[in-house]
Formats: sequence, C-alpha cells, structure tokens
Amino acid sequence: MKGMSKLWHLYRMGGITPAVASMFDARNAQQMAFIRSVMKEQRKNSMYDIPLQKLDTVVFDLETTGFSPYSGDEIISVGAVGMSGDFVIGQESYYSLVRPGKKIPEDVVRLTGIRNEEAVEAPELITVLKEFLEFVNHRVLVVHGSGHDKHFLNSALWKTSKVNLSHRFIDCMILAQRLEPKRGSYDLDSLLSDYGIEVNGRHHALGDAGMTAQLWKCLLNETIRRDVSTLGDLYDYLSR
Repeated sequence: MKGMSKLWHLYRMGGITPAVASMFDARNAQQMAFIRSVMKEQRKNSMYDIPLQKLDTVVFDLETTGFSPYSGDEIISVGAVGMSGDFVIGQESYYSLVRPGKKIPEDVVRLTGIRNEEAVEAPELITVLKEFLEFVNHRVLVVHGSGHDKHFLNSALWKTSKVNLSHRFIDCMILAQRLEPKRGSYDLDSLLSDYGIEVNGRHHALGDAGMTAQLWKCLLNETIRRDVSTLGDLYDYLSR
C-alpha cells in the first residue's frame, strides 16, 4: 500500500510519466519531477519589464555528436556562466560531460577533445539536465545560434521528461544581425575577432560559453545605447 501511495503522490505532482518511471528508478523519477516543475513554473514568470542593465542571464553552450537530435545525435557536454546585466559572475559557472548512448564520432573527438573513454564515465542525460536547470533557475538563457541548442535541449527534455523548454532566449547571432545588418558574417569566430574577444577554449562548452558571455556584454551595451532598455523592448527591437 505504501508503494501505491507513493505512486499516486508522484502522479498528482507530475503526471503519469514520473509515476511510471519511479517503478524502475526512484532517482530518475525525482529528477524528472524536478525538471517538469521548473518548466511549469517558468511559464508563469513575466520578465518583460526587467531593465537590461539588471537582467539575470545564463550564457550557455552545448557540444554535440552532430547537428540533428532527431537523427540520433546527442549532447555530450554542457557549459554555462551566470551574468547580471553586463557583469560576468566569475565564480558562477556550470560544466559537465554527458554520457552518450553510442560512440562519439572521431571528427567530433578531434574537434571537442572529448574522448569516448571519459564520456562513458560521465553522468547520464537526465542528471545533467536536472543540474543545469538547477543552475539556470528562472534566468533568461543567452546563446549564439539558438536554433541548434534549442532543438537539442527540447529533444533532451522531451526524451527524459516529456516536457518542452519554456525559458526565454536571447540569441547573440540574431541580435548582431539586427544591430549590424550590413555585416558580412555572424558566425561566432568572426564576431569574437571583430569585438576583440580573446579566443580561449574554442569548441569546449564552458570555453565557448565564456566567450559568448563576453560577446553578449558587448552587444548588450550597444543595444542599451540605442535606447532599448527592458527585455520587452529588446524583443520588440528584434521583431522589427
């Protein structure tokens, strides 16, 4: 009876998915319930009136085995740094490898430096997602080239917890396109070079997150100089 009572409680809190999962792995069920609760609470938050100078963000990057999670590619590392306005919080960062379900291709090993031998010892995907969301909390996510990362995060969240990502995003690439529409290239390497940002740890998730944080700082200050003062103003500016 105690087991049935626990399952009923999990069902009421998170739905049938965590209840069923708990029959197989209690720890994963708890992680799943946490992920689902974060997504639910995030949908309630309105941040449009927050001044950009005080906006709390998490700048992050993923390393993956390829370009399409819907074709079997997987996340193999997550890196993130916290910011408040244009200030990088030096002691606030997150990094983890993710255990893939299959062997990492050799070209990805060469690019990222992540070896199969260490990847197989990494935490499983649901554990890293839970830790990452604990780190993010309800802050706005900042990334360069959001399409890739959103697809992989959404796929991972649905695979593990049957929920979709509900956090607000700011894409540095799209913002750079809006600020400088005549620029020839908006890839990360070009923007880092043009803004004089030192390249250190390229294609390492935490290294790329740190460099993207410096890029966001530059773009944020340029945005504010154009009288875009709140998160709502920024979204309006990007939609014009």
